[in-house]
Order: sequence, then structure tokens, then C-alpha cells
Amino acid sequence: GGGGGGYPWWEHIKSKGGGKSGGGGKGGHDDGGGGGGRPPATTGTTLQKTLQQMEGRGYPSYKDLMGAPWDMEGCDGCQVFFDRVQGDPYAPPSWVRVRLPMAAAKFPAEYVAKTRTRNVALCDFVTRVIADMLRGGTGTDWTKAVSGGGWSGSKGGDISIEVPGQYVLSRTCMVVTSEFVEARLTLSLPARGRSVEGHRAADIVGGLMDVVKKSMYYSALDQDALRSHILSVEDQEAARAQLDAFGLVAFVANGSILPRKSGVDERPMTRADDPNLVTFESPPTLAVELEVPNRGRIGGMGIRRGITMIVGGGFHGKSTLLQALQVGVYNKVDGDGREFVVCDDRAVKIRSEDGRWVACADISPFINNLPFSRDTTAFSTGDASGSTSQAANIVEALELGARALLIDEDTCATNFMIRDAPMVELVAPEKEPITPFIKRVRPLFEDQGVSTIMVIGGSGDFFPVADTVVCMERYRATDVTERAHAIAESHGRRVPEPVPFPATASCRVLQKEGLAADHKVSAKSLRCITYGNTEIELTYVEQLVEIGQAKAIMDALQHLAASSKYVDGTRTLAEVVDALERALVAEGRNVGEQGLDSISHGNPCPFHALPRRFELGAAVNRLRTAKFLSNRGGAGRPTKVARSAA
Repeated sequence: GGGGGGYPWWEHIKSKGGGKSGGGGKGGHDDGGGGGGRPPATTGTTLQKTLQQMEGRGYPSYKDLMGAPWDMEGCDGCQVFFDRVQGDPYAPPSWVRVRLPMAAAKFPAEYVAKTRTRNVALCDFVTRVIADMLRGGTGTDWTKAVSGGGWSGSKGGDISIEVPGQYVLSRTCMVVTSEFVEARLTLSLPARGRSVEGHRAADIVGGLMDVVKKSMYYSALDQDALRSHILSVEDQEAARAQLDAFGLVAFVANGSILPRKSGVDERPMTRADDPNLVTFESPPTLAVELEVPNRGRIGGMGIRRGITMIVGGGFHGKSTLLQALQVGVYNKVDGDGREFVVCDDRAVKIRSEDGRWVACADISPFINNLPFSRDTTAFSTGDASGSTSQAANIVEALELGARALLIDEDTCATNFMIRDAPMVELVAPEKEPITPFIKRVRPLFEDQGVSTIMVIGGSGDFFPVADTVVCMERYRATDVTERAHAIAESHGRRVPEPVPFPATASCRVLQKEGLAADHKVSAKSLRCITYGNTEIELTYVEQLVEIGQAKAIMDALQHLAASSKYVDGTRTLAEVVDALERALVAEGRNVGEQGLDSISHGNPCPFHALPRRFELGAAVNRLRTAKFLSNRGGAGRPTKVARSAA
């Protein structure tokens, strides 16, 4: 455990200088912001000499670094590229790439080019090692900026790479192909006042090359740890791919550790954190075995396609299980504890979202007969209620191909989920515009093949419609399906009269108008994108897990606005997202090629991470300037729909 940034990767690096034995931390050296600590071993390259000669010049002189790559003499053909250079010390940091020929790096072809899954896992591992090396593994913490010296003092100097969390995602910060290994970083070029600090910049480049030598060569890494990491990710992907054949929507392996350290720390809870930690074990009646290529047989709980309820008392693990399932669409690092909690990759977390923007959504499967004859087949509002927002979230997920819905009663609109008998008696059905989810959940599966997993703690009305009922008690799962059905029978609860679920063909045609930002854009947090003069609120888009995904979504929206390949006035949102997704995953291209580069503006971006199609669509649906036309007939010209403001 331990290590810089809290990630358990220090032990995976050979001969890590300056740290504790086994590379256990940063305590054995003097951190220096690129100037203190251990001096770099790499010196005397043309780039470093050029930087030293720039000492004292005006800060714009750094722009001379752009253009042709810099050959790093004595570094096995390594090259450094300056793709973007900041205009002043206070501007966003510069973009730097370091490329090492594969002839020198010597990573095995079976890791590099066999499958995209292996390639992504390799890139992830090397990224983690570089991140920890920059944080002190070579004797100096190169990620620390110098500050506090006033306007005329020394400033900047920090160099960093995107630090991964618990998930193994495709990221632009590391690219490995059959020809080269390339790390993409950000560097705040050092300055004193507004003058170049060339000698410090040369030291930083030397420190970067020291990091390269200890992280981007196969021989420099713990090869057993690398192989274990890659094979673990491959097994997770294989387990997820088997779900459909077993008739499952999700699988939770025995021995999984579902609780996290805290609400802001996604590392697994340990018995040091809580001596009462319980690892997951499947109820015997729900036990299944999957066979993965490297680990072999894995036993656990299979959640069958259909309708599954997770019940239990408060604080007994219901939501913890659902939260593990909602990130089961991603692969995790070895040791996360949820490696083999896998879910259908088209599962979408659904909740209510008061106040969200909704544009031209067909919420008529759930809501009809609104006052003043408002049309719910192309419903728009700038301030959705709990029920209308939840209806919109469901139909938008279905529009993009969702195969499973994950729902927690705690975050739902009660009037959307159920209507009990006293309420029906008081408010006649013909006066209630909402068709509650309880009447739609069974037809949603039988007519559309969409499964639902629900955490329910306050109402037994769903008992009759559930195919499986799992009870969590002190974090232990039991199958209580038969008992739940018997209780429902004894209380006279019946399966509600089914209301057929209509076809969900996408009929919303995305327009270019409103897609382009009218001012600067930024994604400084995972949950909000500042997009010109508006904000895209992603707080309740719960399956985003890294800020790099939000940054990629931000640039993808700008790419849609600028490119003629996607939005042409006739394609539906689903068709646009299909085409964009194919580009982002580099479909049809060689393993190792980075599809996310297609949304970069001119130069490869160092901080994108791959989002899913559902989160891309969610951002478009929450962009208040986006415009849609309705094509409800499925043919002919789209028709403009009046947009309501309420």
C-alpha cells in the first residue's frame, strides 16, 4: 500500500532511488520542486543546453521549443516534443511528449499488439509507474511547483502525468504501439518574474529523462507485477463478456471487498479501517461459476436478467452492493477488491434529477395527460421535476441502447416509482399523468429486454414483479425470493396490470446550432463542465469515474460542433453517438492507436480518458444550448417541436 498519491504501485518498481526499502514511500529523500532533492543523472543533451542558454530571456522565448522533436542524446533514440507552450508563467501548463522507440523499450508484442484490452492495461501500468516516479521515485518530487516568492520570485516547474485511480481506462497520457512508447505530460515551464529559468528547466528535463529510464523500459519494471496486472484486466474483460451467455446482467465474485475506505477514497476498506469488514459470499441458490482465461474458475453470485430487488435494513450494504455494480462496467486495478464485480457494459444508473434540462424527450411511456395538453412525446423543460427528470433519464438511456437499469430507491422520485391503493382512491387514475415505474418494469424487460436492478428499502409493492430478491444483512447476501413472493401473496399484493412498453427508436435529430461553446470551456471537476456561458451539470451522472472523462466529453462536444462527420441535421442523437464512439475507441484501427486523439485540437491531448456512450449522451442531453428536432414518424424531414420553458 502507501506510495505517492495513495496508489499501491511503489513496490512494482525496480531500484527506486531515494525511497524506503522496497520503494515504500517518499520519506528517504528531500523533495525539491524540480530544484532541490537529488540532481538529475541525465545532463548535457542539446535540449538541456538550449534551455540553459535561454536563462534570463523573456518568457515567450520558450515558444522556440516547439516544432521539430528534440533528440535526447545518449537516451536510446528518445525524443521530446513540445506541442503547446504556455505564453506566460500563469497560463495553463505546456504540453510535452516523450517518445521512446520500441526497439529500446522492448515490451513484449503479446502485451503491445495482441488485443486492445492488453494494450490498455499495459499503458495503465506504465502510467502509474511514471506518476509515482515523478512524485519522488528518482529522489526528487518533480510534481511540486515553486511558489510564494512574489511576482519576481521563482515559480512553476511542476511536471505531471494524469494519475489513475482505481479504474483501468483508455487514456491519452500513455500510448504504446509496435513502433514506440509515448508519455504525454504537462509542464509548467519555470520562470523568475516573467523571465526564463533555463537552468532549472534543464534540470527538470533531466529529471524527466531519469523517470523515462526507470519506467518506459520493460527491463526497468517489475515484470511479474506487470504481467499480473495485464492478465487481471484481461480476466475481468472476459468475465464481463460471458454474462450474456449465462443469462446474467451482473456477477459478484466470492471474496470481493465492496466497501470503500470513505466517500472520497475509492480504495478498498481493510480490517485496519474496520475490523468488522465482511467479504462478499454468494447465496447458494444464486451461485454460478465463470471461467476466465488466466485465473480459471471464479465462483460468485450471478444476477440473472430480469428484475432483481436488493432489500435489507439501513446500513446493511444494499447501496454498497449497487454502487459496486454501477462501476462494474469498468475494469479495476489488481487489489481493488471489486475486480470481479462485473456488470453488463450497457448498464446505466438511473435517478431523479430535479432542475435538469430536458430537450425534446419522449417521456410518454411514463407521463401523459399533462395540464394544458402539453405534449410528452417531445417534452422540453428547463426545470424538470423529480418524476419528469427520472422519466427522461430512462428514455434517454434506452435511446442509446441501455440493456440494464440500476436504481436506488433513495435517489428516486417516490411518485414515479409507485402509487399505493389509498392514493389511487384519493386521486383517480385519469387525473394522474404518471404511469408509475412499477407498472412498466415488467413490460420493460419482456417487451424491450431491459433488465432492472433496484435497491428497495421502504416498499414491498415490487415483491410480486421481482424475479429475484436478494436481502443484505450485515453485508451478507441471502436469496429471499420465495419468502418475498409469499409475503406479497399474504398481503394481497398482485402483479400490476401490465402496460406494454412502446418501441424506443431514437427520433431526436441533433442540430449543430447550439453545440459550439460561445466562450472558454473547462472541466475542473468530474461533475461540472463550464461550456462557454453555460454549465453542463454532471453531478448525477454517477458512472463517470475520472476527471479525464469529463475533459474528453468537453472536447468531444466541441469536436461535434466543428466537424461535418457527425451532426448533419438528419442523424439522430443515437446515430451521432454511435459514430463518435467508433472514432473514440479507434474501431478498425491497429491496436495501440489512440482514438481519443481524434477530438484533440491539433496536438495530442495529455489528459483525456475514454467515456462511455451513455455519459457522452448525458452531456449532450444536459447542454442547455443544444437543439433537437423531432422525427417521430421515423421517415421524412424532421419537424421542429415547440419548446416549453417550464
